[in-house]
Amino acid sequence: MTDPLLLLEDELELQDELSCFLRARGWNVLAASTIAEAMSLIDRVQMAICDVMLPDGSGFDFVSSLREHSARCGIVMLTARSGTHDIVTGLHGGADHYLVKPVNLLQLDATLHALARRALRHCWVLEKAALALRSPDGVILELSTGEWQLLSVLAAARGNAVSRKDIVQAQGHEWLEFDQRRLDTQVSRLRQRWRLVAGHELPLKTAHRSGYVLTVEVELA
Repeated sequence: MTDPLLLLEDELELQDELSCFLRARGWNVLAASTIAEAMSLIDRVQMAICDVMLPDGSGFDFVSSLREHSARCGIVMLTARSGTHDIVTGLHGGADHYLVKPVNLLQLDATLHALARRALRHCWVLEKAALALRSPDGVILELSTGEWQLLSVLAAARGNAVSRKDIVQAQGHEWLEFDQRRLDTQVSRLRQRWRLVAGHELPLKTAHRSGYVLTVEVELA
């Protein structure tokens, strides 16, 4: 696994044990001891293991924030708190799995692999909460509201061309009053920003005499 995995655990001895085991199993681990440290890493990860009792806050609150930030992130809560209320709170708050310490390390690894089949699928993702586009190779571009509206309309078309009129109206503009050069400029700037960040072309093509089309499938999250 090359995609970074966040490990939020404040007990340093356990953090070291888990990090060594997971790295030996092929995971790219980014370890944090506090919520503040973890928050600085969330744009880089697609998987996370989170404790509940942390020195600067509640892991439940962090998981809720992480889930709001990324609908596709695979999240495992790993904690000594085993009460039914805690488990329900964690799962309702955004965790995919809730494991109780002490955990069997092979079970933890298997749980992560099961999550990875969903969270790390190689596809393009358009994230509404984060207003961002993520490529299969992990490149992330933050979007303006207008850019997100443009891409969401194209993504919903599933490879079919979308007319300029439909795009303009989806962005909340009146078609007859809209200067179409604004749309061309928006697309041109989006392509340029993506090229600078990713080093390759955005799969957003001009449909001759029609509008625009995304030539890859993009999931909305």
